[in-house]
Amino acid sequence: MWFKPWDKNKVKSNDQVAMDRLPRHIAIIMDGNGRWALKRALPRSMGHRAGVEALRKIVKACSKLGIEVLTVYAFSTENWKRPKDEVGVLMTLLTEYLRKELLELHQSNVLIRTMGKINDLPPEAQHELAHAMKSTRDNTGLILNLALNYGGRSEIIDAVKSLSKEVLSGEQRIEEIDEQCFSEKLYTRGLPDPDLLIRTSGEMRLSNFLLWQLAYTEIVVVEELWPDFGQKALIEAIKAYQKRDRRFGGIHTN
Repeated sequence: MWFKPWDKNKVKSNDQVAMDRLPRHIAIIMDGNGRWALKRALPRSMGHRAGVEALRKIVKACSKLGIEVLTVYAFSTENWKRPKDEVGVLMTLLTEYLRKELLELHQSNVLIRTMGKINDLPPEAQHELAHAMKSTRDNTGLILNLALNYGGRSEIIDAVKSLSKEVLSGEQRIEEIDEQCFSEKLYTRGLPDPDLLIRTSGEMRLSNFLLWQLAYTEIVVVEELWPDFGQKALIEAIKAYQKRDRRFGGIHTN
C-alpha cells in the first residue's frame, strides 16, 4: 500500500512512502534553533519558539501517518549549562506548548510520556507534564515521548543502580541479567527501540541521546535547521529509511 502525503501542491508526485514499512519508532535530535535565529538576526528565544512550531507540525504528521512512537530530545542534562535566561525561555515554552496543544493532542489520541530526571525541572513544568500525562494516559494513538533533562549516560547509570539494588536484596540473580532485563530498567521501558533517528542541522553526533537504544537504529542526518524541518522533510527521511537494508548484524540468504 502506498500513501501520497499532504497537499499535492506542496509535495511532488513521486514523494511516496510504503505504508507497510513505516518505522515504528522515530527519534529526533531537534538541533539548530539558535543558528536559525542568528541567520535572521533574531534573539535565540525566537529560534526556540519557531522550534516549538516545527515540533507541533511533526507531531501532527507522525500521528497522521500512524507512527507508533515519536521521541524528541527536548532538553538535555547538558542544557543547564546555557545562560539562565535561555533555560527559562525553554521551560516557559514547554509549559506553553502543553497548555496550548493538550486539547488537540488529546483529541488526536496522542499519549504523552516523558523520560529523564523530571523532578529537577521547575515546579510549573512538572505540573503541566503531570497533567498532560494524566489527561492522555488512556489514549491509544501516537506516543509522544518527551526527553527532558535527559542524558543517555545518566540513564544507563540509573539502570545499573536499579539492577544492583535488586541483586543486593536478592530479587535478581546476576547470571539472569540480560539485554532484555537491562532494557526494562531504562526510561524507555515498554517502548520498541527507535527504528529511525533524525538529526537536523547537519551535525554528526549523538549528543548523549539514547546511547543504548540506538544500537541498530538507522540514522538520517539532514541539513535543515530544526525550525525549517517540516512534513516534506519528514517524508524524505522516512523514504531514506525505507531504502536501507536492515540486517541487524546478519546477512540475507535469498
